[in-house]
This record gives sequence, structure tokens and C-alpha cells, in this order.
Amino acid sequence: MANYTAADIKALRERTGAGMMDVKKALDEANGDADKAMELIRIKGLKGATKREGRSTAEGLVAAKVIDGTVGVMVELNCETDFVAKSAKFIELADRVLAAAIESAAADAETLLAYEVDGKPLSEVVVEEGAILGEKVVVRRVARVEGKTVDAYLHKTSKDLPAQVGVLFAVDGEGDAAFTAAHDIAVHTAAYAPTYLTRDEVPSDIVENERRIADETARAEGKPEAALPKIVEGRLTGFFKEIVLLDQPFAKDAKKTVGAVLEEAGVKPTAFARFRVGA
Repeated sequence: MANYTAADIKALRERTGAGMMDVKKALDEANGDADKAMELIRIKGLKGATKREGRSTAEGLVAAKVIDGTVGVMVELNCETDFVAKSAKFIELADRVLAAAIESAAADAETLLAYEVDGKPLSEVVVEEGAILGEKVVVRRVARVEGKTVDAYLHKTSKDLPAQVGVLFAVDGEGDAAFTAAHDIAVHTAAYAPTYLTRDEVPSDIVENERRIADETARAEGKPEAALPKIVEGRLTGFFKEIVLLDQPFAKDAKKTVGAVLEEAGVKPTAFARFRVGA
């Protein structure tokens, strides 16, 4: 019987994020040698990588960092189960992916995955770490936001898991008021999930389709012909309040819009990004 203890099993699970039975089998094969067992777990994982290609990766985490207060970088790293998502090994990998995103200034996942880390493309690093974890691991997306003041907000939807929602928000002002406004709107954005920053960013075909639906609905309800234009515009305004950040009622004071809050702070928004794991 291999010479190892329950503490050895726990330590190797923490190092690898692998399941208990996989760890015990590896320690058995390695006669209790933890380093050799870790290598066996990695080799076994790489052999099974192709079998994992079609698996769903709906779990994971969002990681973000602001550099010099003016540049925000955020990544979403996905895996198959929440068990792996909260493992130290997976969180460590997310930190490496985020560091690579910062160093490479990548604006998309493809560019990020091609960036070299320790002499090899990040894509290979991710596959190798996924092999140790025993799950399919995917760098889903990356965002880079710049402004005179940038705030990053990470939100846990479960206390047992790492952050599942992340927001970067940038404004054109500096100082305490600018930072407070940026942070407040970042928190708001995490909760209210806007799609666009301004009305002008909403594609015209989406606006026209919503206008058509509003018109047809009003007619079906028997609204007077003369009142239709005003009714349609009112419903379109309601639509914008749902998807446009600056039009949304502010979370802390619904009597004000987000745009009004920023105006009171003397700043203008320059960009934002919001990730939710799997969404």
C-alpha cells in the first residue's frame, strides 16, 4: 500500500483541483510521491483533452484589475463545474490569464491566447492546466477599458464561489468625485446589466424593430390613431431605459438617471464592459 496520508490527499487536491479518487489513484501509482502523482494527473488529463472538447463550460469566474487608475482589464475564464471554479488551481490560472491580458494589451480572446507565457502560447498553458484540473477550460473573453478614471467592480453571486459578475467603468474626470461616480455606476451596472452606453450605440435595425412592435401593439390595443406617435415614442423610451446605461434609473436613487448622476459629478462616461459568467 502506498505511503501517504489524508493530509497528502488534501494537499494534492488543493494543488491540482482534481477529484479525490483521481488524486488517490495517482498517489497509489506514484507510491506516495506527490510530485510524481501531480505529473500523472497532468498526463492523464492531457490524454483526455480531446474527449472534453464538446463539453459545456458554463461555470468559471471573472477577474479584473485597474492599472494606474486609468486602464481596466477584465477576463472571463470558464470551466465545467463550480467545484473547479472555486479551486485554488483554477483561481491561480485566472490570475495568470489576467496578467497575460494586461501585458499583451489584447483586445480579444484570440489575440490573448496567442500571447506567449513562459515560452509557449497562453492557449497551451490553458490546455495543460485544464488537464491537471480534469476539465475543459476556456478563456471566453477579454475587455480593456481606458479613461482618466477607471473602476473595476467584481460581484459574487454566491459566497462560496469566486466573482461571477465583473464590470469596468471609465469616466473622463479625475479626483474623488470622479472615482466615487465611476464606482457607483460600476456597481449599478453589475446589477442592471445594460447592453449599451448611449442610445446612439443601439443599432438602428433594433430600434426600428422595437418601434414597429410598439406601433403594432398599440394598434392591437385599439389606441387612437392620433395618439399612436406619442405612445410609440413613450414605449421606445421605456425600451431604452432597459438596455441603455445612461437612460437607466440609478440604483441608489430611481428618481435620477445614471446620466444625471454622472452629470452632477461633473464627468462623462467614456466606456464600460460587463461580464457575467456563462451569459
